Amino acid sequence: MEGLKRVPVREQAPKVRAANFEEVCLGYNKEEAVEEAKRCLQCKKPMCSQGCPVSIDIPGFIAKIVEEDFAGAYEVLTASSSLPAVCGRVCPQETQCEGKCIRGKKGDPVSIGKLERFVADWARENGIKPKKADHANGKKVAVIGSGPAGLSCAGDLAKLGYEVTIFEALHEAGGVLTYGIPEFRLPKDAVVKPEVENVKSLGVKIETDVIIGKSVTIDELLEEEGFDAVFIGSGAGLPMFMGIPGENANGVFSANEYLTRSNLMKARLEDYATPMPVSKKAVIVGGGNVAMDAARTALRLGAESHIVYRRSEAELPARAEEVHHAKEEGVIFNLLTNPTEILTDENGWVKGIRCIRMELGEPDASGRRRPVPLEGSEFEIEADAVIMSLGTSPNPLISSTTAGLETNRKKCIVAEAENGKTSKDGVYAGGDAVTGAATVILAMEAGRAGAKGIHEFLSK
Repeated sequence: MEGLKRVPVREQAPKVRAANFEEVCLGYNKEEAVEEAKRCLQCKKPMCSQGCPVSIDIPGFIAKIVEEDFAGAYEVLTASSSLPAVCGRVCPQETQCEGKCIRGKKGDPVSIGKLERFVADWARENGIKPKKADHANGKKVAVIGSGPAGLSCAGDLAKLGYEVTIFEALHEAGGVLTYGIPEFRLPKDAVVKPEVENVKSLGVKIETDVIIGKSVTIDELLEEEGFDAVFIGSGAGLPMFMGIPGENANGVFSANEYLTRSNLMKARLEDYATPMPVSKKAVIVGGGNVAMDAARTALRLGAESHIVYRRSEAELPARAEEVHHAKEEGVIFNLLTNPTEILTDENGWVKGIRCIRMELGEPDASGRRRPVPLEGSEFEIEADAVIMSLGTSPNPLISSTTAGLETNRKKCIVAEAENGKTSKDGVYAGGDAVTGAATVILAMEAGRAGAKGIHEFLSK
């Protein structure tokens, strides 16, 4: 039946892409995008928009694609999203907008993410920028962190006429978009930097190499630097470990460090003086998107790459697309397997990892079945690198240097979900600094909520 199948998207062949860092998905061209857009039913009650955390008018921008009004489509997109080229690539559309698409009831849902990517890429290639505010309102807001939460908050506030300054601890803006997500999923020069420039084109200033809590405190921003409000979007960059023997050995990385060295420090490139240790066999512990990113990066750097995850494939938290791509490229999955010790040689370098096989019991608090060790099932995997991808938590520096800022037992900042309001007057927060590690789009949703809260606060 016509229209049941989505227009296929072109990709690099698995064997080719496994040996390079170029983008895996090649996206739609104009003809493919228009053809796919025509599959949209233009529902009177669009469930897709309800499934979008930043509330994009999805039928609206798709209708513009059908008309080949790509500038109009970009205007619809950027009314709700400051990072459409990013979202079109890394959002989990299958569980959000596309998961709600009525087309998916009797066929493939509309490829909303690929259409968003097409429009954003077309706008970049044609020099189209998001619309600026008509006038300034004379009020200043500081945004801490230039990741998806900070950029979204800053973009929304700038459109409302605020003078916004983003303070970034690292030497390049973009947060996790720059240091965390690999080049083959999210190109830095072609996608991330232009998206950051688009936010700056709205009038947002970005100051890099500023560590809030050391360079300047939040109290000083409010009391001495003339800012009327502050949004904290500093992310969650503090890695978690298992606490098993051998975890401090040479050759053990957090996924955060491994990906930062590859992305931000260009360690994957031979002409940079920040080399990545070359591994022959790497074990990545974890099953989320970051674990897939680390495994696929290790593979491209020449390692035989193994995922070790204590539950089954059905419980893998990573996107299905990322798991599929990892398998295609040759990543080996050791499921229902849990590490118990990292083995080292006489010089303290990793030589392997001892594991135990698991079986699934009753569901735990997360709703997933709890893994239970199988007695007598221990075995070893030879490896010269182990990458721990077990999640991250917020760095406590900001909360420990800000008077009156409440945190929970996980050191996350306590903030109201609907507006980002914290316990400190004039200070708002959102994204991973509040929730712990989550997705780019949820951080963007929190950034938009924080902008709304700040606007309401400063409009009183």
